[in-house]
Amino acid sequence: MNRQYHKWFSPNLEREMELLVFGHAGAKVLVFPTRGGRFYEYENLRMVDQIRDKLEQGQLQLFCIDGLDAETFYCFWAHPSGRLQRHNEYEAYVLNEVIPFMHSINSHPCVISHGCSLGAYQAANIAFRHPHIFNKLCAFSGRYDLTLNVEYFYDLLDGYYDENVYYHTPTHFLPNLACYYSLEHLRRMDIVVVIGEQDPFLKNNQELSQILHSKGIEHTFHIWPDRAHTGYYWRRMVREYL
Repeated sequence: MNRQYHKWFSPNLEREMELLVFGHAGAKVLVFPTRGGRFYEYENLRMVDQIRDKLEQGQLQLFCIDGLDAETFYCFWAHPSGRLQRHNEYEAYVLNEVIPFMHSINSHPCVISHGCSLGAYQAANIAFRHPHIFNKLCAFSGRYDLTLNVEYFYDLLDGYYDENVYYHTPTHFLPNLACYYSLEHLRRMDIVVVIGEQDPFLKNNQELSQILHSKGIEHTFHIWPDRAHTGYYWRRMVREYL
């Protein structure tokens, strides 16, 4: 199986960024890591092994990128507005550097946004904000409102709220989305959302599903037994849904 390591200096982030590519052809999968995860996390979780046959057969090609959580939502020494600004720069890195890189080495027309846990938020947020870029969203165990206080998870923005918070919170901006162009792309997107029945963000996932239904956006919503928020479950999910 093809495995490539890439590293370059990002002008959007003004720092070096790394990523791993698995596979040689097929639908391009942009993979976001979990909270604090690195570009090699997906491989370490043995997720790659679960879809090795699809990678070797040229059905899928993975692009596993680095997270930037310690400089964005988990950078607690910074004001929330600064965390959001850094997140905007991270999104610009993905859109203006990673996506063009993916297209430069693979001409397949299908692009999939994928992640687990906080990576599911990242995958969903960017796909919902820029639906013309993506053909599929595959989100496992996600949280789609970072301002919620649930169980021992707390508001990652410390009560701060502005336009940036709104537009980076899918369950806030999607209900008011009226752009025909964006809605048509979302309605053509293959959307798969998976959550555990004991996951603290089950209600948030159900809300997201209801919002999508209200907008006429077809999707599949799966509730798994237990909390289903570990690599053990994600390895089973990826085999079934990606």
